Order: sequence, then C-alpha cells, then structure tokens
Amino acid sequence: MSQRFHVSTSPHVLSKDTTHSLMLDVILALLPATVFGVYRFGWYAGVLVIVSIATCVAAEYIWEKAMKKPLTLNDYSAVLTGLLLGLNLPVSVPIWLPIIGGAFAIIVVKQLYGGLGQNFMNPALAARCFLLLAFAGLMNDFSVDGVSSATPLAALKAGESANLLDMFFGLTPGVIGETSAALLLAGGLFLLVRKVISWEIPVIYIGTVAVFVLLFGGHGADFYYVACEICGGGLMLGAFFMATDYVTSPITFKGRVVYAVLIGVLTGVFRVFGNMAEGVSFAIIIGNILVPLIEKATLPKAFGREGK
Repeated sequence: MSQRFHVSTSPHVLSKDTTHSLMLDVILALLPATVFGVYRFGWYAGVLVIVSIATCVAAEYIWEKAMKKPLTLNDYSAVLTGLLLGLNLPVSVPIWLPIIGGAFAIIVVKQLYGGLGQNFMNPALAARCFLLLAFAGLMNDFSVDGVSSATPLAALKAGESANLLDMFFGLTPGVIGETSAALLLAGGLFLLVRKVISWEIPVIYIGTVAVFVLLFGGHGADFYYVACEICGGGLMLGAFFMATDYVTSPITFKGRVVYAVLIGVLTGVFRVFGNMAEGVSFAIIIGNILVPLIEKATLPKAFGREGK
C-alpha cells in the first residue's frame, strides 16, 4: 500500500500556483506602470525604485540570518514589497527615504509578526503611511526638476478642473507608479485573467468610491468628476495591487464584499470630507486592521450543531 498511495495531512487540493509564481505575476503586472513612471519622471525615479527593492531584500536577508530563520528571498515577496513602496514615492524625495521605508516595511510590519502570512497590514502600504506621517513635507512634494504643480486630485478638491485623458494616460503629477490609470488597469486585468486576484475587491471598491463621490462630492460631482476621481491618485494601484493582498484581505466572498465597500466608503470620506485629496493608503490600512472582525462576522456556519 505504501508504494501505491501517498499518505499526508490535509489539505489535499493540489495547485500549480506557488507564492513564487504569484509574486512574479504581480511584479510582471506592475512592470508597465514602473517603466512608464521612470520614463515620465526620469532616471532618478528608477533609482528610487531600485533602492527601495534592494533595501527590502537586504532587510529580509539580514533579519532572517540574524534570527537564524530559513531564508525566504526566493518567494519574491520582499521584491514586491520594495517595488510597491518605490511606486508610492514622489520622485522628489531624497535617496534615504526609501531606505527608511523599506526597513520599516520588512522588519517592523512583516518580520516582527512572523514573516509572510503573519502580518496584519500590507507592508508597503504601512510603510507609505509611516512615511506620510513622519515626513509629510517630503511625501507631499510632487515637484519635478524643481517645478512644482498640484496633483489632479488636489486641483479637483480646490474646485479647479482636471484633464481626464491626461490622468488616464499618466501625463500628470503624482507618485512614480500611480499616474497612468490605463497601465494600472491593464496590469489589473492581467491579474484577473491569470486568476491571481478575484474581481470582488477591485470592482466593488472602485464602484463604491464612484457612488460615494457622486452622492457627496458636491454640486460639481458629475460623471466627468467621478471619472477623474477614479483615474486620479492611487485608486487603481490600491484597488488591484494592494487591497487584494492575500494575507491582509478576507478569504470569504461576503467578507471581500464588506471589505471592499468599507475601504471604498473610507476613501470617499477621506477625499470628500478630509483635508487631504488622497485617502487610499489610510483606507486600506484601516480595512486591513478590521479584516479579522469582518471574517468573524462573515464566516459560513459549520455543518451540524454543537453537542450539549
């Protein structure tokens, strides 16, 4: 019998997908937006992204060596964290900022909680929020070559107009990886086709933000205004690449729906009623923190009943 059957513990469902392959798919989906960001903002943008990735990889290696833990660099999760953090930085920041952010993402948010699969917040987003709070001036400086201009969302919040086509194709100020809604959407569709992510979170999240802005965005909130809100800021980047993180999003269908609606409402509240024009990062982080409660409320009932 031992020659004919392989006996093992559950689960018994086999899949060709691995952490390694899933991370590579997400990295591949982000490459068009990354290349465009470097083209749009110049070679220094590429340096910031590379430094961010290198810091995350080095921090994970040093920590795991120091703690005598198995090395996990070959799962590419540290590479993805560094890439996402780099894409969430303005091109005007100094070179030491992604080093601080990368170390915070890997050591404080990821490794201190046990490594991949144990962190309760998305490491790249948590690092961005940390940098926004600690270095607000640097993180909100979107000047390029010494020329400063408002982001489209800041212009909309100030009652000014924005060019929707420029926002869709990425010809606007912003962080390195968020300006081109078209390339981020293409990357998101690639992940959906590859079944790396499911449709519920990105579609319901974007739809909730659209409805919220249409209802509460003021007298100027028409469909053009809503389209600008969807294409502007980090909404596409957050919806497809960060809100869908396996570790920090719900596993149940109902949970994903509740989670997507929650972060969509929070994003709308931050954008419409808050002092800042953006709100994606903080909305998703709050959603991450509430995921255990969402899953507890949406887990299906076990078959049978408890004995007395």
